Formats: sequence, structure tokens, C-alpha cells
Amino acid sequence: MTGVGTIRILEAIGKTRVQSRFYQASSSEMFGKVQAVPQDEGTPFWPRSPYGVAKVFSYWATVNYRESYGLHASNGILFNHESPRRGETFVTRKISRAVAAIKHGLQRELFLGNLDAKRDWGYAPEYVEGMWRILQQDESNDFVLSTGETHSVREFVEEAFAHVDLDWKEYVKHDPRYERPAEVDLLIGDASKAKKFLGWEPKVRFKEPVRIMVDADMELLSRETPRKHLGKLP
Repeated sequence: MTGVGTIRILEAIGKTRVQSRFYQASSSEMFGKVQAVPQDEGTPFWPRSPYGVAKVFSYWATVNYRESYGLHASNGILFNHESPRRGETFVTRKISRAVAAIKHGLQRELFLGNLDAKRDWGYAPEYVEGMWRILQQDESNDFVLSTGETHSVREFVEEAFAHVDLDWKEYVKHDPRYERPAEVDLLIGDASKAKKFLGWEPKVRFKEPVRIMVDADMELLSRETPRKHLGKLP
């Protein structure tokens, strides 16, 4: 539905001419095999996953309907943005959850894929504000939202374990099943346009979201119900 959902909504807006402001949640995954460092609104896309391909489709559909029908339709190309609300299947939450479980004695190991992949990680609440600012503009447009910093998965792991005084090397194991068939090696965004036109720039930097997520999962797993759900070590 990543691609089809977008086109259906745009088609509905175009046909009904309802007064609206449409925001398309684009992704840094569209850059994939990056053609420039850092990546901005003019960097060519080279997606490396079905998700990235679908996001490129949605991006260009939004541009096309904006230009064809005069819709107020914008793309926000958001780089990774994290918080305790992140789903547990995403690597960042998988890490913070595992750190808390290991610290609480509920888990012994954490299995991960490529630790060398680098991402531009920000704090989700700030990015939601950026989305809101995009929709307040008189004219629709496309904006990259990012921190302009890149850090590896290994750095995320190191920071998360260190926050609870654990040595990550004692617990983290490599599992090839978590390797991507076509890896996205490096993502780092240039949000200069957003700063100029939206007055938006991130204030929360890399280490803070990591610590916030670990603290939240530490608190969560201190409760009886989540502990039962996670299960006990044999």
C-alpha cells in the first residue's frame, strides 16, 4: 500500500477538488545507493529495496499531481527519526529493547546484521514539527529533514549498551539472516532548504535519542506485564 495508497488519495483529492493539504511521507531510503554525499532535494534516487522503490513512486506521484492539478501536495524526505514509539522490528528499537532486557536479566544475546551501515538519526518529535511546518507553507514543496550527521549501527549499539554500563561486545552476535540483499551503506542528509524556508533545524543529536529509547525500555521492562510477555530465561 506504500505506493497504491498514495495514488488513490491523490486521485480522490483531484477528482473531488476538496480543499486540502496533502503530505507524502517520503524516505531517505529512496536515495539507496547514494549518488551524492550529503543527500538533498536534488540528489537522484537509487532505491535498494521494494519499500524504497514504492516510496520513489509515491514521491513522483505527489509531484505529478501537484504540477498537473495544482494540488497543495508536498513531500517530506525524512531521514531516520527515532523515539520510544519506534516499532520493535526496526533495528534501533530492537537494540534498545534488547539492552533493557539484558540489563533486567531477561535476555542473554542480541543478534544483528550489518553493523557498518551508516544512517542519519534524529529525534522523531522534532521531525513531526517539521512535517507540520511543511503543511503551513502557502506553496507546496519538497523538503529533506535530517541532522546532517551520520553514525553506524555499531555506534548506536555502543551508545545504548554503555548507557546501562554494559560492554556490547559481550552480548552482540552477528546473524547473516539480518543482512540486506542490497545494502544501503551510507545516508546523510542536507536540510539547508528546510532551515531556509521552514526555519526548521534539529536540536536533539545522536546520543540523546539513543538514551531516551533505552531509558524508556528500561522503565517498560521494570513492569510485570511486559516482563511476562517477553518471557523468562530458561
